[in-house]
Amino acid sequence: MSSKRFRHLVPLAVLATGLTAIAVAQAPAAPQAQNAVAPAVAIQPPGGAPRSFADLTARLAPAVVNVSTTQKVEVGRMRRMPGQPGGNPLEEFFRRFQEQQDGGEPVTREATSLGSGFIVGADGYVVTNNHVISAGEGRDKPVESITVTLSDRREYKARVVGRDTLTDLALLKIEATGLPFVQFGNSEQIRVGDWAIAIGNPFGLGGTVTAGIVSALHRDIGSGQYDRYIQTDASINQGNSGGPLFDLAGNVIGINTAIFSPTGGNVGLGFAIPAELAKPVIDQLKASGAVKRGYMGVAIQRLTSDIADGLGLPKDTGEIVANVEPNGPAARAGIRQGDVILSVAGRQVNYDNSLSYLVATTPINTTVPIELIRDGKRVKVMATIAQRPAENIVQARAGLPTDDDETPAADDKAPGIESARASLGITLQPLTAQLRQQLRIDDKVQGVVVAGISPASDASAKGLQRGDIIVKIGQKPVTNPAEAAAAVDAERKAGKDTVLMLVQRGNTPPTYRGIKLLPDKPAK
Repeated sequence: MSSKRFRHLVPLAVLATGLTAIAVAQAPAAPQAQNAVAPAVAIQPPGGAPRSFADLTARLAPAVVNVSTTQKVEVGRMRRMPGQPGGNPLEEFFRRFQEQQDGGEPVTREATSLGSGFIVGADGYVVTNNHVISAGEGRDKPVESITVTLSDRREYKARVVGRDTLTDLALLKIEATGLPFVQFGNSEQIRVGDWAIAIGNPFGLGGTVTAGIVSALHRDIGSGQYDRYIQTDASINQGNSGGPLFDLAGNVIGINTAIFSPTGGNVGLGFAIPAELAKPVIDQLKASGAVKRGYMGVAIQRLTSDIADGLGLPKDTGEIVANVEPNGPAARAGIRQGDVILSVAGRQVNYDNSLSYLVATTPINTTVPIELIRDGKRVKVMATIAQRPAENIVQARAGLPTDDDETPAADDKAPGIESARASLGITLQPLTAQLRQQLRIDDKVQGVVVAGISPASDASAKGLQRGDIIVKIGQKPVTNPAEAAAAVDAERKAGKDTVLMLVQRGNTPPTYRGIKLLPDKPAK
């Protein structure tokens, strides 16, 4: 997934009541002989720790299932020998040499995979991960066949009731009744350090139980805009995908979905979708087969320390608006690019509650107060939350990435060029009609072009590239190198050592970067 080696628990390819404390009565101790050694005192587990998970496992395991899938994949193409009917033994001899040839008859093989799931209704509803029952890198196409195997070895063909790619959840249905099932719990009440039990089918081995603790809450691992994972050290591996994470009351508090692993195996860092996020999605899939979410029409960024420094705000206070969709709910409410949104309907925007999550969970068509910071002042606006469009529409509105093009050398004599190079370690040039055409920049975009970057600069470390367009510096629009240099100078005079920049690459939505200023060179 990334350099950090976060992995979804990709399906393994194949080549309710709580615990009850029981007091054990002890017989009176026999009289001890004089000078006899006293018997050792049994060490008791810490308060709240069960002596065994066996009773709980016996009750919960029947509701955890194996989810296996089959999908035909093309491995090559084969030309049949002239005059020979299908199934001739000579075909197998030539197959290995001809599978990769272009043209001819497609050669397919049946690929299978294994994952986990759990039953949430006696009438056969099964929850799992979307990636368990999906094919391809985009995980947007269902596999051809899904089989659910119960703990007693009964097998059922399953149909897909609904899938949600944004949260990686899916709801299946098997035709059976009187099945054992489990219920979602309240994941908002769990605490770091609470016990957690995972049941699933790692590596296709069948029902496996592991136990650990909740290691962290609301983890963002960079896999999507609704990242809100429970982190646990209960051992989970490939094949555990879609399996439940239980609390000691036997309620599902999470759905095991991803691991952090340099090797592909368990290293004590597993991630589960919390019940507070999963249950509303599953309820909607069961009711209508689709998920409706709130939508405000903004592209946002986390307020990193660099961006916060550039704004003169504390870190982790709200999120900054990088782009506003024209005529969307945010635009109609008066929200602007560069605003820092602090709260939605009184709920604070912070590390634990992202703006995406808060808006998505706000009822559609409700009008809510939005508190934000604009130009250092607190502002309150009212926004009516709309329904999130289909993902292809959202992506189309966001724009598609473009390839980087070579940027002509900058005119070193243009005003502000040397000043920008000295302050930021970047060389700028005006966005001419020729450059606009070369870089495929929309006519509406205004700014200055990055023509060169010093490898030792913070701009280079933050990922700026030749051909990037700097739209704003310190929330002020810039259209030529002289304006850019003046804006940087104003930020330095204001006592800031980090400059906030709005940067656009191609026709993708612009993003904010906090770029540290180079130290002033002493006058000669």
